[in-house]
Order: sequence, then structure tokens, then C-alpha cells
Amino acid sequence: MTDRMKWSQLINDKRFGLEHYHDPKKSNIRTDFRRDYDRLVFSSPFRRLQNKTQVFPLPGSIFVHNRLTHSIEVACVGKSMADQIAIALSERYASESWHHLFAHISDIVAAACLAHDLGNPPFGHSGERAIATFFSEGDGHHLRDRFSDSEWADLTNFEGNANAFRLLTHSFKGRRDGGFAMTYSTLASIVKYPYESSLATNGKFGFFTSERDDFVRVADELGMLRIDRPDKRLCFARHPLVYIVEAADDICYEIMDIEDAHKLKIIPTDEVIDLMLGYFDDENRKHMTEVMQRVEDPNEKIAYLRSCVIGALVKRCAETFIVNEELILEGRFEGSLLDSLNSIEGEAYRRCNDLSWEKIYRASDVVDIELAGNRIITFLLEKLIGAVVNPELNYSRLLLSKFPKQYDVEAPTLFGKIQAVLDHVSAMTDVYALDLFRKLNGLSLPAV
Repeated sequence: MTDRMKWSQLINDKRFGLEHYHDPKKSNIRTDFRRDYDRLVFSSPFRRLQNKTQVFPLPGSIFVHNRLTHSIEVACVGKSMADQIAIALSERYASESWHHLFAHISDIVAAACLAHDLGNPPFGHSGERAIATFFSEGDGHHLRDRFSDSEWADLTNFEGNANAFRLLTHSFKGRRDGGFAMTYSTLASIVKYPYESSLATNGKFGFFTSERDDFVRVADELGMLRIDRPDKRLCFARHPLVYIVEAADDICYEIMDIEDAHKLKIIPTDEVIDLMLGYFDDENRKHMTEVMQRVEDPNEKIAYLRSCVIGALVKRCAETFIVNEELILEGRFEGSLLDSLNSIEGEAYRRCNDLSWEKIYRASDVVDIELAGNRIITFLLEKLIGAVVNPELNYSRLLLSKFPKQYDVEAPTLFGKIQAVLDHVSAMTDVYALDLFRKLNGLSLPAV
């Protein structure tokens, strides 16, 4: 195993599926990493995120975050953090001929932040659990003997992050080679768990069996460290920029979920103010309290505090990355950047996390959407998988005729057919999934 990853190799604008067009000497005002960002913004999967649940039910009389607004905010926070880190790394490696590559970090991170949730199914994280448990404890369990161990591990640990890598790299029917044809560095920067599903911890892993070789190609090109295991199962150290994407994601969902909960009156204003002031020392608290006294609207007070908290966490995470850069490049850094904060910010973040689990993620409306989402996705899987397993039945033929053409329901293997179903279901918005559920149950008919 290589002792240390190299920045000169980790920042690579070679495009997946278009390697033969790669010219490292070309010069464009809009870099390939910026093109990654733009390509995502204009893509259909990205637009569909506007109708996918983040935490709270959609739509409502009070606007709360959906997957789209969340992803945009994560990109903003990730870019700010990457900018701070890039400045420090440029100074640290100023004598190296390749130090100019650090100017690309913010674009890579911003693109990866936009893409990190593209593979998530409808109805939030409960959608992932609904798919996984359909196979582990539901009607899909009777198919166990028809899959290899690695394929079964993929299904019973279905993971949105692994599905995002598939969405970006897989050549769906009628589409070009290489999927989105993203740069190698952007692809690697979204994979939080760079190991196969048989090593999944709490259902987390980085790529399906079908994309195993694709991930290896990307990782080896970038010089990502392979972690040797006695059982020979595939495992890599993270690409360093994953830590920035992960921290931006964690900061946004934690702080923004609390702001949403406040708007929905799940958490009172005084409690949120107390939580957010906990990120600062006495001097800063005094100043911030004085600022809030000039504002009457409680939502504006929380918005002001939220911006201060995010700024403080971004600064602290950037500092933590720089201090631990050597460990990160050696694949020896453990946990996340936020886990490593032993400062006042770290303790305040942990208090917010505890409160979120106590009052937000078990809130009645949140549980209701999980229950409904579980029922809808389970029903759709029963019908759609039944159709690809028994395509000769009349009902199956009718149902398969409605499948989008890009999904290969006639794949040569059962695993490929099942993946086509999961590709279709995971791409659905909440509204589309609900509408299809109603139609298949005979509760909704097209207008005549």
C-alpha cells in the first residue's frame, strides 16, 4: 500500500467515459470541474430533488427544506470551507510546481455537494430503509437464493450514496458512455464510504457490485489508498475532499433542520437561541444578543444566529482539515471533521445533534411521512419487481410497458432487472411515487 496520497494525482480533470478526449494541457476559462457543477445544475435528476423530502413533509403552508434547497446550501457551505483549505494548502505547498491545482478544490467540492444526494429515493432516508428492508425482511426475501452474496448485500443495504455513484457513471439505455461523464475527482469526492456492501456498517457503503470495477478505475487513477484486508474484500481510504463534502452536509442538515423545526413550532425560539449561542464564548454571545435585540421577528433572529453558527463551524472544520492533512493523506484519519472538534463548537454541535434526535426526527409529522413512504415504496417494489420476475403475465406486460425506456427491464440477469426497478423507484419524486401508488391501487384514473 502506498504510504501517502498525492495532491498532484488526487486533483484530476479526466472525465469518466471520455478518457480518450482528455488533454491535461488544454486551457479554458470554464474548467472541467466548473463544467461538472454546471452539468449537474441543468440535469433532470438534480431538478427532481425539489420534490424529494429532506426531513419534514412536503409541501406545506410553511416552506421547509427539500433535497434541492439542501443540496444548494451544502454546495455553498462546502465551497466556503474548500476556499479556506485551498488558501492554506497553497501556502503550505507554494514551492511545488503543482500548487496551482488547489485553485480547483472549491469547484470540485461544490459539484460533489450538489451531487451527493442524487441517488436518494423519495421520502428521505426512510426511502432507503424501505428498499433495504423489502429484501431483508419483506416480500423480496424469497428471492435470496437467486443472487450472489455480494448482490444480496447490495440489495439489503441499499444506500443512496452508492446509488449516486451509479447514477453518475452508469450507461443507461440510449444514454452515452460514462453516464454524466464527470471528472474523476468529482466522482471520488461524493463517495463517503469507499468500500463494498459486504463491509457495510449501519447500511453504509460506497458502490454496488455492478459499479465495482468503475470505482476501482477512478480510485486507482487518483492514487487513493487501498486498505489491505485478510479477506481480500475491497476497501479504500477516502479521497481527502470527501471530508469537506461530508462536513458541509452535516452542518447544513443539522443546523437547517433545527431552523425548520423552529418555523414549524416544534422547538421554541428561546431554546433554539440558547442552543445556537452555545457555539460562542461570552464576548461573542454578548455582541450577538445585542444584535438580536434590534430585531423583532423571531425567524430573523434564528436566521442571524444560523449564519453565525455555520460560519464558525466552517472555520473550525477547515482548521481541523489542515491540522490533520497528513493523517488524511495517509488514510489514517478516523471519523469526520465534526467528530474531531474538541472545541466549544464541537460540544455545541453534539448538543444540537442530541436535540434533533429527541425532538425532530421522532416528531409526529416526520414519523408519518416515514410510515407513508415505507408503505408506498414497499407496494411499488412488490408490483414492479413482480413484473420483471414474471414478465409473461398480462399484468406484468402492462406494467412493464410503462417503464421509462432508459431502464433495462430485459437485462440478461435477474440482478440487472432488479436494479432497473430500483433505478426507476429511486429516481421518483415523492409526488410521482404517490401518484403511481394511487393509480396501481385503482384510486386514481386518468381524466377522460
